[in-house]
Amino acid sequence: MAVSANRLELLQIADAVAREKVIDREIVLAAMADAIQKAARSRYGSESNIRADINSKTGEIRLQRLLEVVEVAEDYGTQIPLELARDRNPDAKLGDFIADPLPPMDFGRIAAQSAKQVIVQKVREAERDRQFDEYKDRIGEIVNGTVKRVEYGNVVVDLGRGEGIIRRDEMIPRENMRYGDRVRSYVYDVRREQRGPQIFLSRTHPQFMVKLFTMEVPEIYDGIIQIRSVARDPGSRAKIAVISNDSSIDPVGACVGMRGSRVQAVVGELQGEKIDIIPWSQDPASFIVNALQPAEVAKVVLDEDAERIEVVVPDEQLSLAIGRRGQNVRLASQLTGWDIDIMTEAEESERRQKEFNERTNLFMEALDVDEMVGQVLASEGFAQVEELAFVELDEIASIEGFDEETASEIQTRAREYLDRLEAEMDEKRKELGVADELRSINGMTGQMLVALGQDGIKTMEDFAGCAADDLVGWSERKDGETKRFEGLFSKLEVSRTEAETMILEARLAAGWITEEDLARETEALQITEGSEEDEAEAAS
Repeated sequence: MAVSANRLELLQIADAVAREKVIDREIVLAAMADAIQKAARSRYGSESNIRADINSKTGEIRLQRLLEVVEVAEDYGTQIPLELARDRNPDAKLGDFIADPLPPMDFGRIAAQSAKQVIVQKVREAERDRQFDEYKDRIGEIVNGTVKRVEYGNVVVDLGRGEGIIRRDEMIPRENMRYGDRVRSYVYDVRREQRGPQIFLSRTHPQFMVKLFTMEVPEIYDGIIQIRSVARDPGSRAKIAVISNDSSIDPVGACVGMRGSRVQAVVGELQGEKIDIIPWSQDPASFIVNALQPAEVAKVVLDEDAERIEVVVPDEQLSLAIGRRGQNVRLASQLTGWDIDIMTEAEESERRQKEFNERTNLFMEALDVDEMVGQVLASEGFAQVEELAFVELDEIASIEGFDEETASEIQTRAREYLDRLEAEMDEKRKELGVADELRSINGMTGQMLVALGQDGIKTMEDFAGCAADDLVGWSERKDGETKRFEGLFSKLEVSRTEAETMILEARLAAGWITEEDLARETEALQITEGSEEDEAEAAS
């Protein structure tokens, strides 16, 4: 009867631990079996291969020693000769194991303590695995918890079935948390670490705001309205861009709610953070104008290659467009993904006048014409001598005050200037030691060859080893700002596709690729270029 009571008590303990730690009962029983095995080894010898089984229905414990079947036994504690094994099991063969039943044993104090440690460790590991499996699937969700403690500005949150941490840099500035406070936060990462799963929470993450709006605005939850982008200066100001899939629903009005009830609920959760709700637009210029609200924009000029945009605002709107400490323009840049340069109408007029004067002086010097002719050409939109050299003659002759003879003379002088410039560049190229073979690449000019030579690229092999980024530069976006890195041809108006085509031609000449490779790669470049043009047309 005492044995039955002990068995019943064992199962009751397993059930209680499983319920308390929210883990499978079988895991607890397996941990108990491991603990019994460890205690049995301390009694029968640590080298013994002992297995303990606990019947999950009756609680009966069965101990067995496993003996390996060998030809000749050297250690009868772990091995059994084949001959003896076949007396027990006629089908036994070398490498099999024979189970040797062991009598029930009483645990001593030390063995019991050791068994308890094994059970505690196994249960803790199972609990950690359960926590990790539960919360790794909740990344990107909002969770509710209670502040458990505050350590050096970091807040530990009790989530019920686990603990999360809000690091100091993930807290909204000037937000004070005390023990017992209820807190909402965003799960942005879950990591399996030595001390257990680490659940990282945030109240400053942009997606925290997205999830709050999803909870407050049914149209977002149902997918009728989409939040396309978010930019936050936590605790101070934020901008979100929204678009509606239903033309009858105003996305901004739906997010604001009746008398601002919906947006105010989000603002209250974010400690008074002001939120600008902006209609998203596929057209970058319109989107950026909206993003700079409440400032009014007079004009925008896009540079799609560098992902920069120049915004011209009235003089009295400059401070409003920039915002306190540059906050408004910084958030607008993060929201749109474009670098934004803001200038007043006066500054823009001054810059345009400076560019006009530079073009006028270029034409006066290159074409040996007077100031009036240089100004006329600059005002007609010509920016480079190359444009005058290769444009249709009728286009120059159609300028008021010019006839066909004048146009022909201007074009002749432009071509003579370019020939002189090319000769000078070729002489400089030779001084730098750039090989003649590079001149055979289609589209390669003297200025390009000089730029290559100045960077130590002098042979076909050298040029074949270049990447398009080396030639035309590249951009890196970090913390909402784009940093531009210049390439060797950045000032020579060479497109990325042209640069890649020249590099492929050099690789063919150097024997790195075959004609088939060149044709395939060129076709791929043309497809990419065509799709980019289609996207640009769609956007416009």
